[in-house]
Amino acid sequence: MANDEHDTGQVPPPGQPRVPPGQRVVQEWPVLHEGSVPQVDLTTWDFRIFGLVENEVRFTWDELMALPKKTITTDIHCVTAWSRLGMSFEGIPVRAVLERVRPLPDADYMMVHAEHGFTTNLPLQYLLADNVLLAYAADGKPLTPEHGWPLRLVLPRLYFWKSAKWVRGFEFMDQDRPGFWEQNGYHMRGDPWKEERYWF
Repeated sequence: MANDEHDTGQVPPPGQPRVPPGQRVVQEWPVLHEGSVPQVDLTTWDFRIFGLVENEVRFTWDELMALPKKTITTDIHCVTAWSRLGMSFEGIPVRAVLERVRPLPDADYMMVHAEHGFTTNLPLQYLLADNVLLAYAADGKPLTPEHGWPLRLVLPRLYFWKSAKWVRGFEFMDQDRPGFWEQNGYHMRGDPWKEERYWF
């Protein structure tokens, strides 16, 4: 697995303020996305794990919902400079999903695939933190379509664009490569405490 100076999901990182630099705290949860909200049919919906794994896996909605569940309380930080504190998310720990596949030894990175062809890249180790979920509920209610229903990634350690809405799969990779947002100027990693907003 690739080495990284931030290899845990602790939020905030040790010694850092709760609210990252350049952020303002908001009470409401803003809605931001590119393009239209997908229309989803759960009877045909699936979630795939593929790439550098010994066995690719495809989950139906019911199969995914049969996995262990977890609720976390966390702060989230958007690259557009808002932060929302103390949100709760309910979902499936990503670790529980990844345990169903056997990644190859050189699979150090992940491409997160979402509806409409949207993608974002991550070092695999970020997805292994205990507070990373495939979430279907927020603040005690099902996610709205605008916030990513039926399923969104929640990865509190990075700017929230890395927590892709309408997520549909994970692709294991041996090299990092930019996803949709990173190709359009967003930082390859996205650490809020380092203000890694954009690559330029």
